[in-house]
Amino acid sequence: MLNRNVSGQNDVALTFKDVSLIFGSGQHAVPAIDKVNFDVLDGKVTTVVGPSGCGKTTLLRLAAGMVPASGGQVLHDGAVVNRLNTQVGFVTQDSNLFPWLTALANVEFPLIVRGVPKEERREKAHRWLKLVGLSGFENHYPSQLSGGMQKRVSIVRTLIYEPNVVLFDEPFGALDAQTRMTLHHELLELWKEKKSTMLFITHDLVEAITLSDQIIVMTRRPGRVKQIYEVPLARPRNVFEIYLEPGFDEAYAALWQYFKSEIVVA
Repeated sequence: MLNRNVSGQNDVALTFKDVSLIFGSGQHAVPAIDKVNFDVLDGKVTTVVGPSGCGKTTLLRLAAGMVPASGGQVLHDGAVVNRLNTQVGFVTQDSNLFPWLTALANVEFPLIVRGVPKEERREKAHRWLKLVGLSGFENHYPSQLSGGMQKRVSIVRTLIYEPNVVLFDEPFGALDAQTRMTLHHELLELWKEKKSTMLFITHDLVEAITLSDQIIVMTRRPGRVKQIYEVPLARPRNVFEIYLEPGFDEAYAALWQYFKSEIVVA
């Protein structure tokens, strides 16, 4: 169960408090992350960047209650996460759509599980698909959709039941640059309307700056928090010309200084 922990901070959605995770035991033990501390603020976009293998996805799995911490605590709304956390949404690297269901049926599925009446869930699914420009594609199957369209369906399938925290595990990594920019724009438009709390994993510093309010820079494995960086760019942001946004160059230079020593081996 989720054991209550009074933090006194209503603006914090997720807290990682001295969190460590070790895979295996004895001489086969592999430390994945070590004493990680940071907050994910309510209604904000927090992004984690770091080299491959530093435990970025592990943080999401801990927040979702998919694996238990070896040490420390993960808290969601002040409650210790010690079982599967059904109050968060999880958008994975793959779209993971049901191939035998249409786009509309895929988006409706979470509402069916929650017992939402047919008329209400159908109206809601149509509305969410329209929000991401998929009106007219409701009856298409995943195999009939482009990679970008599949990702849109995957995102709205997660957002439609309105979890108060949404976890994103490099969802745009496999897409071409133009499609990624379009989805960055659509994701920020959805965020602006719904004000969901988002914890986003990426290895791309430009993507991190484009989307985020704060960026957590991780060290090499075992992953530790090296820097918490507040993104100075104002909102709304023009994602199609993000390089021209005031403060972008300074933000990129600062992040690169923190990041480069973790990926460049002397």
